Amino acid sequence: MTYEIEIGRGKRGRRAYSLDEIAIVPSRRTRDPQDVSVKWQIDAYQFDIPVLGAPMDSVMSPETAIALGKLGGLGVLDLEGLWTRYEDPQPLLDEIALLQASVVDAETTVRLQQIYSEPIKAELITARLAEIRAAGVTVAGSLTPQRTQEFYKTVVAAGVDIFVIRGTTVSAEHVSKSTEPLNLKQFIYELDVPVIVGGAAGYTPALHLMRTGAAGVLVGFGGGASTTTSRALGIRSPMASAISDVAAARRDYMDESGGRYVHVIADGGMGSSGDIVKAIAMGADAVMLGAALSRAAEAPGQGWHWGAEAHHQELPRGHRVHMGTVGTLEEVLHGPAHQADAASNLIGALRRSMATTGYSDLKEFQRVEVIVAP
Repeated sequence: MTYEIEIGRGKRGRRAYSLDEIAIVPSRRTRDPQDVSVKWQIDAYQFDIPVLGAPMDSVMSPETAIALGKLGGLGVLDLEGLWTRYEDPQPLLDEIALLQASVVDAETTVRLQQIYSEPIKAELITARLAEIRAAGVTVAGSLTPQRTQEFYKTVVAAGVDIFVIRGTTVSAEHVSKSTEPLNLKQFIYELDVPVIVGGAAGYTPALHLMRTGAAGVLVGFGGGASTTTSRALGIRSPMASAISDVAAARRDYMDESGGRYVHVIADGGMGSSGDIVKAIAMGADAVMLGAALSRAAEAPGQGWHWGAEAHHQELPRGHRVHMGTVGTLEEVLHGPAHQADAASNLIGALRRSMATTGYSDLKEFQRVEVIVAP
């Protein structure tokens, strides 16, 4: 059976679905939401909620990473962001919040590029991770593949618990004639900490990443609310299909490896509680949230949201967007919600959806029936 559609006489393409295009279907039983478990564990680290804070300066600072950890999730600090470039980044964060309001303003992009041109400092990487560790929560930091070779020894020496390698598209086999590429398989093998790597948006690239020994694979390209990657590069992968494809790779890799389980983490395009619910229904073990957490009162972006794509020095392909503030971080995650906009009490909504469809934990919920909504 083929799912490809003729685009013209010379090209065929597979139909893919976004999270907006699917819906879950209740089963024959229901449960009390308080009887539902949303716990998630990767390697030796267990979390009360399946939420990772995206490594974006508008979302995660050392302080918010600590707060998210105490609320049951995992905050991932961007080790190439303002917190590792400046001793005190607060004046820069204040300035970014006051930049021209239009998302397409060229002066805003230029100023972001200037701010992020400050070199990364190894001693600040050490200091920021030490601050998170001192708070007693799980420590996670993120580098792009391009910077991993340069700074990974500093990150590991600082005592990181979980290492994240995150980029727009990360492959297990990068080919370059000008630089020595990162050998992911060798790199992960030599580390003593679990590694989460991505993004990947298809069966084959995800399977290759799993074969490197990664503990988790990020699905998607991150920064869904603030990126223009589709317009700039023509690259896009609807999340419902992408998560399903990578979940299938996880299943086949388990057979291939004799039972080794690699976690699938949906990353990007999940701005509402319903998106989170549907991402897990499609096979994700956890979700990495950016825009959804940028609405918290504690978020460093002060209601604004941007990613690394917005300040790329050569090809910016993202915007600083205004998300507003809906409540504290605790209210965003655990409620109570005061608006019916699916932007707060995200975990409460996940619990209720699982209870309404009769499932008691996340692994069970991955088997829920889904439909393609008209």
